[in-house]
Order: sequence, then structure tokens, then C-alpha cells
Amino acid sequence: MSSALMLVINPGSTSTKIAIYDGVRPVTSTNLTHSADDLGRYPAIIDQYDFRLNAVEQFLSDNQIDDLAAVVGRGGLLKPMASGTYSVNETMKADLRRGVQGQHASNLGGLLAAGIAEPRQIPAFIVDPVAVDEFQPVARISGLPQIERRSLGHALNIRAVSRRVANDMGKSLSEVNFVVAHLGGGISITPLQGGRILDYNNANEAGPFSPERAGTLPAGDVVTMAFSGQYGLKDMLKLMNGKSGMVAYLGTNDARVAIERAKQGDEQAELVLQAMAYQVAKEIGAMATVLSGDIDAIVITGGLAHADYITRMINEYVHFIAPVKIYPGEDELLALAEGALLVLSGQEQAKEYR
Repeated sequence: MSSALMLVINPGSTSTKIAIYDGVRPVTSTNLTHSADDLGRYPAIIDQYDFRLNAVEQFLSDNQIDDLAAVVGRGGLLKPMASGTYSVNETMKADLRRGVQGQHASNLGGLLAAGIAEPRQIPAFIVDPVAVDEFQPVARISGLPQIERRSLGHALNIRAVSRRVANDMGKSLSEVNFVVAHLGGGISITPLQGGRILDYNNANEAGPFSPERAGTLPAGDVVTMAFSGQYGLKDMLKLMNGKSGMVAYLGTNDARVAIERAKQGDEQAELVLQAMAYQVAKEIGAMATVLSGDIDAIVITGGLAHADYITRMINEYVHFIAPVKIYPGEDELLALAEGALLVLSGQEQAKEYR
């Protein structure tokens, strides 16, 4: 097979998604599911490395793929870093093993990429991990010195989609300013200036509520709940991230179900969906101020962007700010391939993690 082929690896909690790309054209892909019994043998996520590496090598063998140009993996919880495509180096591998910002399946992405690439003497990359942090100092101030605002969001999809939108406008990413709303199980909204993520709502803790996350809550009421004696720490964290938002009001985290109920006359479902769109629009307006209103487009992406019912309501609120462009879905494998291809084609230079 052609040496233009790339292997893309995206580890999840119970699966490893892998694909072969020829440029940005998918050649083959699969989702290697891992049983609870298989994963239960390993005390920590990082201990799954050899098991998952063997599974990826078996995929390559089964598909007779023995000539790769590069391997790219999903970036993990590394130290704060600028956006872009990074070569996997020894410092990065050490930090992924240690879990410098926490243990997560995505930490295996860079390690698996290196494990496949090094014996073949080809490059290994990661692209726009969750740890991307390009905040200005003013964006870090929370209002309470003990707590700093952190840059955590859907950087991979946000930058990949923004690059596509800019290209469709006949421009490069460095030439445009966007406010991008990633709407999924969590909602991330960011002002993007020349490809740089200047601010974020942390989708786990702030911003609009989502299908299963609470978003920003009145702080005093949260403190009162936490000390009411009804909830422990784990209960509160799970309540705000997993059992809140749309699912708490409607009993479902599936927007398609909620929309169908609203269309059939369910007033509560209609109200909750309107409220979610309303909060998304407010956050878009807030992030527009970071760019001082100098905005080429508002971009709506992520799984919920497939729902015209929701995007129409958001558009009604924010179209006066800038043109609204809808790019539904989240294709992380393609986004990883695109990021690596920028380096392989010479359009960008791989960054070094330090």
C-alpha cells in the first residue's frame, strides 16, 4: 500500500477507534471494543498500553497494512500547551504516563502512536489535545484567588471545523475570527482569533447547560446543597456532570427524543430546549465581546448541530452579530488526520512539547 497512508488512533474508555487515511480520504476503519473483563485486569488506564497496542498491531496485520507514512493519536491530559500538531517526544510520553493533569484513556493516544511509529521509523503526532491552553492572563481570573479559570474544551473539533469553514470562505485559519459553539454532551463556546482559542467556558463546569451537564449555577445555592448533608463530594460532582441539564428536567439525554416530544406538544420539553438554546446564544454573545465584535462568522458544530430545531432558535438570537454557519457532527478521526497532514504536506511545522 502507498506510503502516503496514515494510521489514526483515538482511545476511549471502553474502545479504541482506529482508521487508515490516504490524505483526508478514509481507507478503512474500525472500533475495537474492549470488554469490562479485559480492561478489569489492569489497575490503571496506563496499564492497558500493551493490550491496546497488540490490538492495533493485529488490525494492521489483518488488513495487510505494512507501509505507513505516519501515526497520529488523540492527545491526552498534558500540561497546558498551544494548539497545533505535536511530535510525540520523550517528555510527552513521560507526562502521558504520569497523567500530569489526570488519568484518561486519551493519554494512551500519543503513547500508542509512538509504539506503532518508532519500530517503523516514521513520525508520531498528536493534534489539539484537551490540554490546549491559549488563554490571555485576563481570562484566567475567576473572582476567587483560590480558583483559576482553566482552558478545557473541545479543541480538536473546534479547530478542525474552523479550518474547514475558513477554507470554504476562501481564507486560511490565521485570517479569520470566529465564535465557535461545539454542541454535544458538553457544550464548549470559544472566541477563535486567527486559530487561537482565547477563552472557553469549561464544558464540565460552566456555560450553558447541556443534555447532561449543569453549566453555570448560582454559587451560593451550590454551596448550600453541598453542605445540606444530602450529598457527598462524588454525589455533587456526578449530579452536576452526568445527571443534570436536559436529562434532569426531561429524563432523557437524547435531544432527538426531547425534540419529538416538543413537536408533539410537550410544553416542558419545549421550554427546556428553548432554555438551552437561549443559554448557548447568551454565551456566544459573551464570547463575541472578547473579539470586540470583529467576527467573520459564528460557527455551530457538534452532534446537536444536526438538530435544526435547536440551531434555528440559536440563529434567531445571534444572527445580528455575524453570519451563522452550521457544520454538524464531530469527526475526531478525520480531524486528527487533517492535523497530521498539515505537517506531512509541509503546510505547518510540527511543534515540540516541552
